[in-house]
This record gives sequence, C-alpha cells and structure tokens, in this order.
Amino acid sequence: MRSRARKIGGYTCTPYLHDYDSVELKEAWTKSENVSDMYFVTATFSSYGKLYFDDLANHYILAKVRDCGAAGNSVEGRKTENASFVFEIDENLFERETEGKNNFVSICYTEYMDTVNAITEIAHVISRRNRVANASHGSMRYYAASAPRLEIPFSDNIMVFEVAGERGQSGHQGMHKYCEQMMRDVTRRGVTLTSLVGLSILDRLK
Repeated sequence: MRSRARKIGGYTCTPYLHDYDSVELKEAWTKSENVSDMYFVTATFSSYGKLYFDDLANHYILAKVRDCGAAGNSVEGRKTENASFVFEIDENLFERETEGKNNFVSICYTEYMDTVNAITEIAHVISRRNRVANASHGSMRYYAASAPRLEIPFSDNIMVFEVAGERGQSGHQGMHKYCEQMMRDVTRRGVTLTSLVGLSILDRLK
C-alpha cells in the first residue's frame, strides 16, 4: 500500500448562490491568509459525478488553501442543498510554469493508487502534456445538507490537474477535450482515470 504523506494544503469548492452567505464567505476568504488564490468558476459534472450528488450548482468559488481543515470548517458551517467539496492534497506530482494563465481545473479519480507504479505512470504521462501546470494527488470530503445518494468510491484516490489555456485553445469545450484526451493517454498505459468535474475559471477573485 502507498503510505499517506503529510497534508500540504489543497482546494475548497463551494457553491456561489448570489446570496448574503456567499458574498460574506467570499469577502472572508479574500482577507484570509489561508487562501492563496481564489476564483469564480463554472462547474461541469461528468455522468459519474452526477451519480453520487443530488443537488449540484452551476457556479462555485474555488479557493486554493494552505490548511484544508480551516477551510473545511468554513463550508461545513454553511451546509446547503448544493454540495461543497474539499480536495486535500497529500502529494504534488509536479508543478511548473506554462504558457498562458491557468483557466481550468480537472478533478478525477483513479482506482489504482495502491501501488507506487500507478502514480508514477500517471505522473509520467501527464508531464508530457505541456499545458498542465500542476498535478497532485489527494482525497475528497463532501459537505451538504443531505448525504449523497450513493457512497462515493475512491474518495481517497483523487487527482487534481491545473491546466493553462493557449491562444485559440482556452475555450470551455476546448479545455474539456484536452483533459479527456489526457485521461485517454493515461488509460492506454493501463491506469484508468475517471472524470468527476471540470471547473472553468471565469474570474480571478484573489
């Protein structure tokens, strides 16, 4: 089994409902030293993601945080019918400079994280994709007023990819196709990646 490393931050994704609570949370995170980056995003859940979650929002606040525990407390206190997620990172596969700005985050899961060979293979294949600025492995927590309709499998086997757009290739559909091809490349090497949600960055808030 692959041993778990010390947690090294992660991402918090919570619905932006255009109400008082959403605005208040956005303002609090803008001032928070725990939040290094914050974005307004639109979410496209895959058919697999929709299997598990009853109520999903279209727009979310995506925050890159240093301490997922503190950020999780913020969203746990505002449980709504729409799901919030915390993706806690325990290993960065790589991080690098890319052309263009990061404008898409792809969240996937894999069933094959119990061996060192699997994560090494994913890192090897993804690193060939020069638009991937950051690749990391972690776990997912879920917050909502009601429990998911099905038990969420492989929540400890989450992969997060930050993807940068290039001129003429940074549209919403273009980014989805790029990530789909990336996952197919990994699958050809015998390690299946399954998409949960794609987050298109519409605006940088911090």
